[in-house]
Amino acid sequence: MDLFTPAAFGDLQLANRVVMAPLTRLRSSESGVPGPLVVEYYAQRAGFGLIVSEGVWPVQEGKAYPGQPGIETDEQVEAWQLVTAAVHARGGQIVLQLMHGGRVSHTEITGTDRIVGPSAVAIDGEAHTPVGKKAFPVPHALSTDELSEVRDQLVLAARNAIRAGFDGVEVHSANGYLLHEFLSPVSNARDDQYGGSPENRARFVIEVTKAIREAIGAGRTGIRISPAHNIQGIAEVDEADVHATYGVLMDALEPLGLAYVSILRADLDSELVRDLHERFGGAYIVNSGFSEITTRDEAIHLVEATHADAVAIGRLAIANPDLVERWESEAEVNEPNPATFYGAGAEGYTDYPVLESSRA
Repeated sequence: MDLFTPAAFGDLQLANRVVMAPLTRLRSSESGVPGPLVVEYYAQRAGFGLIVSEGVWPVQEGKAYPGQPGIETDEQVEAWQLVTAAVHARGGQIVLQLMHGGRVSHTEITGTDRIVGPSAVAIDGEAHTPVGKKAFPVPHALSTDELSEVRDQLVLAARNAIRAGFDGVEVHSANGYLLHEFLSPVSNARDDQYGGSPENRARFVIEVTKAIREAIGAGRTGIRISPAHNIQGIAEVDEADVHATYGVLMDALEPLGLAYVSILRADLDSELVRDLHERFGGAYIVNSGFSEITTRDEAIHLVEATHADAVAIGRLAIANPDLVERWESEAEVNEPNPATFYGAGAEGYTDYPVLESSRA
């Protein structure tokens, strides 16, 4: 499949099959409002077939990092409207990644009385808070009634995303955050209908995704998963359990007609990845993981080898606002500088050079 051909993922119309992966950049205000620098950053990258925003919190309790944007308040929605308008003015498509941090946070970050999770099981590690590193606290185990509240919060945030002009919403069920915490037996020690078996552990993710689909439409709803990626306190090491849990999830998502599934995993040419693709049956975006650069040749190979519909690119998307043009013309690329990934200003964010042809 040619990376540079158009595609339709539900209601999303992609000019090409190179997707900008969701990338934590921490450039928003203390109150979660994206400013002019964020507008410029996303507008610069409108040449990607699809931009997936950084993870955006639905409610203050779900905030995972200082500098992370939200989609809860009118001020945040209005600020995002400037982002989406700028991307659309350059012919791009952008979806919001809806991310509840769950236990991957600290009250010094959220400013709330608690953080939450499926069970009262803390991460063994430290959070980067505004007052320095602090041990992750034991999360409050959400009751069944509270799960309904969290689901409704996520649905309202999805509606806010559409109000902000986003073309869709990606449900973040990966990388150790709240929805992923329900899938993993390490973070989910519940003994009710949301814990124990693969069917029960997948239940909340399915309920949330269905509710968002009903609120904004199937063709504008995607989901991201990272089976056995094993970061941020999540360890999915039982291969049979991983296959069963994500198989249940894909079987439940298959009839919903979602825009896409995006999968993050190091070994994308594996039996698990192929099986999940077949079980879902819809548009499939692949992403080979963190801390590595996916080259043009590797991207082409990933799509061909996995029969995926698109490939998500992280680090080169940071360093190359015009990556699609560079790849299409086989031009050289800028190398990303990890030291500036999480800064507060334009350096390493909006100051990477583009090709001369892009300036014309």
